[in-house]
Amino acid sequence: MTDLNVQEIKAFVPATDFARSKQFYQDLGFTLASDGGGIAYLHLGVASFLLQDFSAPGFAENFVMHLLVSDVDAWWQQVQASGVCERYQVKCTAVQLQAWGMRDFCVYDPSGVLW
Repeated sequence: MTDLNVQEIKAFVPATDFARSKQFYQDLGFTLASDGGGIAYLHLGVASFLLQDFSAPGFAENFVMHLLVSDVDAWWQQVQASGVCERYQVKCTAVQLQAWGMRDFCVYDPSGVLW
């Protein structure tokens, strides 16, 4: 296959309360790079996604994102220090070893998106 100069791929993450979700992600450490027309571009280093001011019934609760980090324990501490779990009353699981050998944890955003 020839080089098609693909730069990146981004998911459009649903938000049931756009303003609340934008603030949640910023409080988690993401940078709001742009915001307009119902789409917010958020990034953390080279990882990015587009938050959309849209969510059909059941869409957000069935949407999953995966953020791979080099130090899961440091990330867990970052999430805890940010206070987002309590402030936004979202579920955050403990770090655990998965059957496939990876240690991870889950955070749900205010709309129910699983990270």
